[in-house]
Amino acid sequence: MVVEIHVPLLPTPDLPDGAYPFPWIEEIENFLFSLEDRGGVEVFDDGEDDGDAYVFFVTGASEQDLLAVASRVATLPGVPAGSVAVVSNDEAEEFGLGRRVALPLPAL
Repeated sequence: MVVEIHVPLLPTPDLPDGAYPFPWIEEIENFLFSLEDRGGVEVFDDGEDDGDAYVFFVTGASEQDLLAVASRVATLPGVPAGSVAVVSNDEAEEFGLGRRVALPLPAL
């Protein structure tokens, strides 16, 4: 199982002139790799842009745990609103072909 985390590819507002417009991409990558280092999840592949979204991939845990990680990603500071998770597998031919889950998840 792979959970794709689709984040709208929107620039961060109010950045200084010449600044990289998507600093949240690196923040998300750092967050995911820190979880991987602690053994919580595995980063399945490098993130990449796909149309109007940037997609991150996590695996190595239960669906519930992977969706919890995706929900945490959606609430990191600076991450644009409107993220979705897609529950898929490593054999999917394209992004976004699984079950879609709105993020962040409601608190239980």
